[in-house]
Amino acid sequence: MKTMRILVTDDDPIIRKLFAKRLRQEGYQVTLAPDGSEAARLLDAMPFDILITDLVMPGGIDGIALLKRAKEISLDIEVIVITAHSSIDTAVDAMKKGAVDYLEKPIHFDELFLRLDKIREIKSLQKSADDLREAIQVTENSAAQTIQELEMINSNLLIKIDEMEEILTDFSQNAEARIERALKILEPR
Repeated sequence: MKTMRILVTDDDPIIRKLFAKRLRQEGYQVTLAPDGSEAARLLDAMPFDILITDLVMPGGIDGIALLKRAKEISLDIEVIVITAHSSIDTAVDAMKKGAVDYLEKPIHFDELFLRLDKIREIKSLQKSADDLREAIQVTENSAAQTIQELEMINSNLLIKIDEMEEILTDFSQNAEARIERALKILEPR
């Protein structure tokens, strides 16, 4: 799968820089947003595979509102929420609303990378399943067309067989004439 595009939203500039450095070292494409409003603008402007957002941010858009916005834009975006220990209930609520996972502060990047690997694997499996569904659809369409063509050929052959039988059982003509007429039916028209 291509490199995943990640949007990181946190009002703490140090946390944003730390995320950017560690994620880029692992080969991810990272975009940073200092608050929910900027993150919402970025979500509207370009596609992301993953949104990592702090739950508690100042301003009009917190992590839960941003999660809802991201899912309105694309059901394919996976959301990981960041929470302080005291807001675990809020993180669980975020998962009920569509977040794929949550991380507690301070962030343990090995844990984050395991979760990102799991997301990448799931997205890869989903793409493979979508590709397989598409291949099956193409195969089914092709098979249906082939069956229809074979049914037409079969129908035409049955008509020719009926005509040949009628000619061959018409004893008002000699055998040689009947055979000659029957063979003409088999010639391409």
